[in-house]
Amino acid sequence: MKALLSIDYTHDFIATDGALTTASAGQSIEEQMVQVTKAFIEQGDFVVFAIDAHQVEDHYHPENKLFPPHNLIGTKGQELYGALKQLYIQNQTNPQIYWLNKRHYSAFSGTDLDIRLRERNITELHLTGVCTDICILHTAVDAYNLNYKIVIHQNAVASFDPVGHQWALNHFQHTLGATIV
Repeated sequence: MKALLSIDYTHDFIATDGALTTASAGQSIEEQMVQVTKAFIEQGDFVVFAIDAHQVEDHYHPENKLFPPHNLIGTKGQELYGALKQLYIQNQTNPQIYWLNKRHYSAFSGTDLDIRLRERNITELHLTGVCTDICILHTAVDAYNLNYKIVIHQNAVASFDPVGHQWALNHFQHTLGATIV
């Protein structure tokens, strides 16, 4: 069984005026993000929207030393971006769709993701979203350590760092044994 993890495709990471935007790099993958997500929904596969969820002035969170406030819970910044937002709204009551607020880079860190995947006998994870070299990477490393097969949709991942993006794609394939499609 397979599942799609759609990671952090939100206003703050994609919109031109987003707090921590990938801008054109993230915007350029929108059509592919929607196509892949729609295909998984139509096939009845489990689709997880794993979305950064930060609190205002969380003085204990290490990201606050590295990045400006972003994806604040309850703000426009945490909402899905563009056509993916519309696809989610149309399908959010589908029991195969799961919204997962995450506090750390990895969708597994401090969440019930592994439990939800295992109870559905899922062994293969398809990853899309941003940032290739941050949240996608950390989620993929945890997935590898939990013995999931990893598939990265190359045209549905992006970063604000082109060098980091390329490095991560290489790392997925040659260090984590991921399939790049």
